[in-house]
Order: sequence, then structure tokens, then C-alpha cells
Amino acid sequence: MTFLSGVAAAAALLVSLAMPGTISAAHAAEPVGIQPTTPTIAAPAAVPAKLITVPPLPTTADFTTLAEAVAAQDSSVSGETLRCLAGAIYFESKGEPLSGQLAVAQVILNRVKSGRFPTDICSVVTQRGQFSFVRGGRIPVIDEARKTWRTAVAVARVAVDKAWDTVAGTALYFNARGRSPGAGIRRIAVIGNHFFYR
Repeated sequence: MTFLSGVAAAAALLVSLAMPGTISAAHAAEPVGIQPTTPTIAAPAAVPAKLITVPPLPTTADFTTLAEAVAAQDSSVSGETLRCLAGAIYFESKGEPLSGQLAVAQVILNRVKSGRFPTDICSVVTQRGQFSFVRGGRIPVIDEARKTWRTAVAVARVAVDKAWDTVAGTALYFNARGRSPGAGIRRIAVIGNHFFYR
């Protein structure tokens, strides 16, 4: 008896034990033991592409409002990049509407991609002379128990995941009302107390 026929006989025996009266007389007479052989192990079959699925990131279509998108986010911080972005949102716009907070985050993300600023979020946020809350190249300590901090973290996640569009989509700069913008930039949005420019 070969290895495979021994396995088949053992399987038939197990089925017959589970369902009495189903084993045939021909199979009952065959020995069930496994002969000492070296089995050939076949390579595993490729997993069909349709079975490998990655859940898509949330998109604007997944939420009815920005508030809903923010509420759906985890407000715990995982990683320095998210902490830097949330810190900028917190210090620059914690008193602003969610759309203003998201626009501030978008400015930072746009700077990272622009080629005119540093190429990572933390370096953009701590770049000398760019954000008034930065002290000595560092973001000040934040009381992470505050609701405004948790909101800033959730807004940062929405921005990074592109889960909601902002009217300040291409902005590279912003300032508060009452301050003059630099020369050669164009205002593209006003949200709360901030003007956004490209």
C-alpha cells in the first residue's frame, strides 16, 4: 500500500466511524497502517488575488460630515509623525472649527510634498520661523488628557488618511486674521479666524 492509499483508507475508516454502515467490504479488508515512506510535499497553491483583500482607507464618501469622520478616528497617538501633526493642529487651531483644524493639517501635508519645505511632517512643523508655538525647535508639552488634544489627534488621522476634503486643499501658508500675508501668495480660503494661501 502506498502512502496516499494508506491515508485514503484511514480517511475512509474515520468517515465510517462517524457514519456507521458506510464502509464497504472491500475497504474493510485493507490494512489501515501507514507504510514507512518519504512523502513528497507539494508546494502550496497560490492564493487567488481576489482572496487577498486590504480594507480601503476611509474616504469622504464614508462619512456624512467632517464631525462624523473625526468622531470615527482613534484618538490615541501612535508614532512621532502623528504627534507632530496633532501638535501643530492643537497649538495653531484648537479653538477653530473642525474644518479650520483640518485645513491647518493640510497645509503641513502640502508642505511635505511641495519640494520647498522639509520632506517630513515633524521637520515641517519644527522648521525655524514657521510656527510661533515651536520653542527651540521643539513642540511644547501638551496635556494629553484634554479633549482638544484628542480632537487634534483625530483630525490629524483624518488628514493623513485623506478621509475628508478641505477647501484649503492646495494651501501652503496660513495666518490669523489681522496679520498680513507675505508677498506673491494668493488667498484661497478663509476658515474661522484663519486665511489660507497658495
